[in-house]
Amino acid sequence: MKYGHVPGIDKPISRLVQGSMMISSRDLEGTFALLDAVFEAGCTAFDLAHVYGGGDVERTFGRWVRERGLRDAIVVITKGAHHNQDRRRVTPFDITADLHDSLARLQMDKIDLYLLHRDDPGVSVGPIVEILHEHKSAGLIGAFGGSNWGHTRVRDANAYAAAHGLTPFAASSPQFSLAAMVAPPWEGCVSISGPDGREAREWYAQTGLALFTWSSLAGGFLSGRYRPDNLDSLTEGRDQLVKRSYVSRTNFERLERAQRLAAARGLTLPQVALAYSQNHPLNLFSLVGCRSLAEFADNAVALETPLTAEEIIWLETGEGEIL
Repeated sequence: MKYGHVPGIDKPISRLVQGSMMISSRDLEGTFALLDAVFEAGCTAFDLAHVYGGGDVERTFGRWVRERGLRDAIVVITKGAHHNQDRRRVTPFDITADLHDSLARLQMDKIDLYLLHRDDPGVSVGPIVEILHEHKSAGLIGAFGGSNWGHTRVRDANAYAAAHGLTPFAASSPQFSLAAMVAPPWEGCVSISGPDGREAREWYAQTGLALFTWSSLAGGFLSGRYRPDNLDSLTEGRDQLVKRSYVSRTNFERLERAQRLAAARGLTLPQVALAYSQNHPLNLFSLVGCRSLAEFADNAVALETPLTAEEIIWLETGEGEIL
């Protein structure tokens, strides 16, 4: 396992961050077994959110941490201020309310990394930075950042923090994969993939800001499930979302090259997809939703798989001869 660091957090953070959508109090035995296994495999960081499971995910995860006595050994990441059907909620009031909800559910006195789950570009960054700085100063969070925040908004937030002597954003959590989005899967989604994401990637590379990227498989498009000859047969809701968001001739060409590279390297297609994101010059942590130790182990192999700059370019564009 590889580890990195984020300012404000004094514990090593595994480059693979285990997600939590599969955590449930309805299956404590299975949930605890999975968490035990990935922790023993070297995972120290876990990604949660205020909205996941209506609070059940945070409560169940907090119970696992307490019963195992692991609070000092792990990095807890959780997110708040998600919009709801009635209004956008990126306000000091909602940030504060969600943070205190999460602390109570987890039964912890501090969140290691607190991310705003969504952005509202219509809201000034000033009050947002001020309230997050206040909570950090009070010891309720170790570091903070934004999930699905564009890099220019993160830049503006950190410029405000610098001008006013406040704590800056320490992390950002956009989508990043070999397959570039054709259309966002949901409103407010921010991706740094493809040609359109180049400016953001360059800014993150220059600043070294920690990136906690999600969906390296592009919603499953890079899993091998989707092919030009079987799209009409894939009609489930999840399939419709993936087809709308990622199906394009260019992405199928990238998929075909990834399959060729996987065969040449003795890897799986998902391993090549994860290795692609991990081999960029970025301070990058990959959010993964493993449902078994075997899946986590496969991702750990990808974490240790080097790709050359030439291979990255070939995967993206087909330019050059690498096979």
